[in-house]
Amino acid sequence: IHQGTKIIPCDFIGCVQTQNRVGDHHRILMSNFFAQTEALMVGKSAEEVRQELAKSGMSDEAIQSMIPHKTFTGNRPSNSILVNALTPRALGAIIAMYEHKVLVQGAIWGINSYDQWGVELGKVLAKSILPQLKSGNIVSDH
Repeated sequence: IHQGTKIIPCDFIGCVQTQNRVGDHHRILMSNFFAQTEALMVGKSAEEVRQELAKSGMSDEAIQSMIPHKTFTGNRPSNSILVNALTPRALGAIIAMYEHKVLVQGAIWGINSYDQWGVELGKVLAKSILPQLKSGNIVSDH
């Protein structure tokens, strides 16, 4: 997502309240939640990388070799979605939001978002996989 050749819009979903209070885990998780979306937004220039690595004492040659790996343009679209807590109601609201998004996009594009023929192949394949799973034998051909 950060450095790929295609722009992939993405959503980050976070909960204000944790359901698993372990040390500082939730604050660390949330700091990464905000940091990754900021990184996608602002990116990192070659000059920023150069300055950062020079401060660490890295040689100019090593810095030059690292620049392509540590730079990216930013301006990558993302949404940050925060809910108070992960409750059935909050999860249902998130699912409903995505269903509505798909419905509206389909209407704009003139397609029926919920009638996609490509799903049929998966259904056909599932009919051959189900008996294999029921058999209890090792399945290695899918």
